[in-house]
Amino acid sequence: MHSEWRCDDDGAVLPLHVAHHIGPEIVEAARAKLLAAAQRAGIRPTPLWCPWPLPSGWTVTGVGLVGDERSGVRATAVACSGPGPVERGPADCVIVAEEPGVGLGNRFAGMPGTDPGPFFEGDLATTIAHAKVRAAGWPTPLWMTKSPDDRTAYVGEAMGMWLYFVTWPAAAGYLLEEEIDLHDLTEDVPTHLVFGAPSPYLHGKA
Repeated sequence: MHSEWRCDDDGAVLPLHVAHHIGPEIVEAARAKLLAAAQRAGIRPTPLWCPWPLPSGWTVTGVGLVGDERSGVRATAVACSGPGPVERGPADCVIVAEEPGVGLGNRFAGMPGTDPGPFFEGDLATTIAHAKVRAAGWPTPLWMTKSPDDRTAYVGEAMGMWLYFVTWPAAAGYLLEEEIDLHDLTEDVPTHLVFGAPSPYLHGKA
C-alpha cells in the first residue's frame, strides 16, 4: 500500500487532473484552484500560460493541473489547436509551466525523467536560443530539445519555473516564428478566449 500516486514506470508521481471538456467555466475553475493553492502556501500561483492573442484560427482545447491537496499545484498545462503554420492540416501545442522535478513537460516532449537538461540541443551557455516568446511581457528565450519525430519541443524558464512549448506535428514548431505572447490566466481570463474540441494530447495521446 502507498499513500502517494504511483506510476508503473516512474514510481511515486503527482497526479495530473484534466477536465473532460473545455470552456470558460473550466478555465475559471482551474484558475480558482491555482489561486487557492498559492494562498494556502503563501506563494505566487503557478502560471497558466496561454497565447494571447491566439494565433489566427487557433482555439484553447484544454487545461491540466498537477498536484494534490498535500503538494498543492506543482505544474500546469494549456493545450491549443489550429491550422498548421507550414503544412496543411491541424496542429496542436501544449504549454507547460512546472517546478523542477515534476516531469510533466518531459512527458509531453517525449523525454524520460523529470529534467530537460540532458536533452537540450547544445550547451545553453554557448548556444543561441532557437526561439523566443514573451511571457507576462518579458522576453523569454527557448531552446530546442531532443524529442520524437512527431513533435517539436522547446524549453526555457519563466517566473522561476520551467516553460515547455511542445507542438504536433514537428513542423508546427514554426508557430514560434511568429511573435507569441504568453498570458498568465491566473492574472485574468480574456473575455474573447475561443475554445475548441478537447485536446487528444492532454488525454493520453502524447
